[in-house]
Amino acid sequence: MRTLRQRGPRIALLATLVPLLLGCSGGEAAEVVVYTSVDQVFSDPVFRSCGERRGLDVRAVFDTEETKSTGVLNRILAEASHPQADVFWSGDPVRPFVLAERGLLEPYLSPSAAAIPAAFRSADGLWTGLAARARVLLVNVELVPGDDGPASVRDLADPRWRGQAAIANPIYGTTTMHAAALFDAWGDVEAQRFFDSVRANDTRIAASNGEVKRLVASGEVAFGLTDTDDAQQALREGHPVRVVYPDQTDIGTLVMPTSVVLLRNGPNPAGGRRLVDCLLEEETERALAEDGTHMPIRAEVETPEGVLGVASVRAMDVDYAQVASTLERIQPWLRRWAGV
Repeated sequence: MRTLRQRGPRIALLATLVPLLLGCSGGEAAEVVVYTSVDQVFSDPVFRSCGERRGLDVRAVFDTEETKSTGVLNRILAEASHPQADVFWSGDPVRPFVLAERGLLEPYLSPSAAAIPAAFRSADGLWTGLAARARVLLVNVELVPGDDGPASVRDLADPRWRGQAAIANPIYGTTTMHAAALFDAWGDVEAQRFFDSVRANDTRIAASNGEVKRLVASGEVAFGLTDTDDAQQALREGHPVRVVYPDQTDIGTLVMPTSVVLLRNGPNPAGGRRLVDCLLEEETERALAEDGTHMPIRAEVETPEGVLGVASVRAMDVDYAQVASTLERIQPWLRRWAGV
């Protein structure tokens, strides 16, 4: 019979291992903290599903509609010396490059990303895209019947539509990324001239893309520039609207995959990798595509009737890393333009 002295080392070893085993599977789930600028109505069900399927206690911190993509980004930057989150799920592919420039991302090649096209992920695993949105024109069909309506972002500055269009404040959210993409496509001089013309055309500057949707749906303006998820919401609500993918015969439509990154020195890196694996699964992309709010990146994921997949849209030719650099560079000019 072993004595207590003989069993002591084994008891101590078990005391050490049991909490670790419980944190990995079968017992109390280990907490994983994720910051996200993906709308809560879409991302929260995904987090709950991942928590159940991966045995994780997922604690999510969401952006507000008005500071979309900017609020949690600034929070990550402020916490750089003492990271509080493990994962960032961005509503666009540009904000992660801001973090990468500051060395705040941990490369991770998730096995779940194998079927994602190379154009939407980095070879070193620094970022991976899925479930995209596009920048579209939402048109009120009662005010603009037929097909003779706006077809380009340039129509925001067309005198024909003076006082009849809306755009979200470009210092926040996806409008900021769109502005930076236009600066890259057109050059600073032409892009600044365009935005000055937009303001001179009495275009409504809304607080958010959701507000643009409301203005168009209510008939307060004839059309507005917004995202596909807001546009699809207007359609589901039965408003008299149609969706136009702009500039299909010119520079193309801006396509914005959401982007998942692992944050460096997060409190639970192992759990963070497990959450990244789940977010990048085909099941997640299918769930986001089913209600028409996101465009699947994977060709094998079907889209609902009336919704375009990424491969069906002439997309702007953009370098997301360059857009991120331009975004930071033009922020002072955009703030002056917006009067803040």
